[in-house]
Amino acid sequence: MAKALAKIAVMLAMLASCGGDGVRPVFPFAGGASGSTVPTGGVGGNQTAATGANVLDVVVDSGPPGLDLPNLDVLFATATICVPGTSNCQTIDHLVVDTGAVGVRVLDSVLTLSLPDANKAGAQTLAECLSFVDGSSAWGPLKTADVKLGGETATGLTVQVIGVKSFAIPASCTGTAQTEVQTLGANGFLGVGIFLQDCGAACALPAGSPSNPGNYYTCSSASACAVASVPQSQQVSHPVAAFPVDNNGFIIQLPSISASGAASVQGQLIFGIGTQDNNGLGSATQIPLDLHGYASTTFPVGGTPYGSIIDSGSNAYFFLDSATTKLPMCTGGLKDFYCPTSTTSLSATIAALSGGNARVDFRVANLSRLPASSNALDNVAGPMVGSGSDPSIPAFDWGLPFFFGRAVYTAIEGKSTPAGPGPYVAF
Repeated sequence: MAKALAKIAVMLAMLASCGGDGVRPVFPFAGGASGSTVPTGGVGGNQTAATGANVLDVVVDSGPPGLDLPNLDVLFATATICVPGTSNCQTIDHLVVDTGAVGVRVLDSVLTLSLPDANKAGAQTLAECLSFVDGSSAWGPLKTADVKLGGETATGLTVQVIGVKSFAIPASCTGTAQTEVQTLGANGFLGVGIFLQDCGAACALPAGSPSNPGNYYTCSSASACAVASVPQSQQVSHPVAAFPVDNNGFIIQLPSISASGAASVQGQLIFGIGTQDNNGLGSATQIPLDLHGYASTTFPVGGTPYGSIIDSGSNAYFFLDSATTKLPMCTGGLKDFYCPTSTTSLSATIAALSGGNARVDFRVANLSRLPASSNALDNVAGPMVGSGSDPSIPAFDWGLPFFFGRAVYTAIEGKSTPAGPGPYVAF
C-alpha cells in the first residue's frame, strides 16, 4: 500500500523536552481505583455539527495536491495568515492539526506574504530549530502575524516560517531538514497542544544552561545564528490561547468510520470549553495530565500502567513493542507498523480525574490488507518503546485513530474551565 505512512512526524519531542519545566517526563499516575471503570470514551459532546464563529472545519485526507505519496490519518485545517493590523492576508490550507505541539508553522515555499520579523530586543532576528522524533527538523525564523481560524483571530501571534533560506541552518540544528511540501507532506502545522508556548521556561534559561534544550537562536546575519535564551513572551505561542474569547481550550470532533476506512473524513475544531452553547463538556470524562502533558494508560485492562499521550499529530496508535503486545510486525515499506494475521480487538484504560478509569476499546488491523484508497483509518498501529526523551521507557500514544467517533477536549494550561483549570483532556 503506497502511502506516506510516517510522513508527519510523531511530535512527542515537543511534550517531552519543552512543556512544563523542560526536564525528563515523569509518569506519576498509576491508574485509577481498582474495579472503578467509567464507560468507553466518546460520550462527551453530542457529535452533531456545531455552528458559530468558534467553529473551524477540519478534514482527514491525502494532503496538499501533487504529493508523490498521499498521507494516512493526518488531520488538516485551513488558516488565514495576515500581516499584523492589515487586510493583507493569505489563506493556507492543509496545516496539520497537532495536539502534541504548540504554534503555527508555515512553509516558506507556500507563504507569499512578507511578515515582520519577531526580533529579540529589537535587533537580532529570532529563529527556531524544532526537532522531531523521526530524525527530521524544522528550521526557520520567527515572524509576527494575525492568525484567523474560523471566526476567531489571534492578533500579533509569534509564528515560525519553515525553510527560509536567508538564514543558514546551524550545525547544532541536526536532523533532516523539512523544507518543502513534498518532504513535510503538509503546508505547515497548527499546533494546539496544552501549553501556552512551544518550549516555556526551559528556553528562557541562559543559553549555556544544560537545561535549555537549545530550540531558539538569535541570528545577526545569514550565517551567524547562535543558541539563545528567549523569554516565554517571545516564543512561538498557542493560537487558541491568544483569542479574545473561547481561549481556554478546544474540541476535536470526528465521526466514526468503518473498518475499511474512508478516502476523506470531515470534522470540526470547536474553540472554547464551556464558553458557548456548542462547547459544553457534557458527560465527558476528564483525564489528568502531569506537568509534561502525560496521562497514564493501563494495558491490557488490569495490567501495567504506561506513560501516554493523546495526540492528533500521530498517524496511528503507537504503543509498546511486538514482544509485549504479541502483535507481529509488518514487513517491507510497512515495517514500522503492526500487521496481525487478522484484525485484533484490544482494550486499555486511561486514568481518570475521578479516580476511576476510562476504558478504551480499539482494533488493530493488518495494514497491508487495508484499501489503498483509504486515507483515514481507525485501526492502524505500531510500536512505541520510548517517550522521546528516554528510548528505554515503554509508552503509549493515542494517535489520530483514537479521535474517530469522539469529541476530544483539550484544556490549555492555566486557563479556567467549568471543570477546573487546564491542562487536562476529556472525552
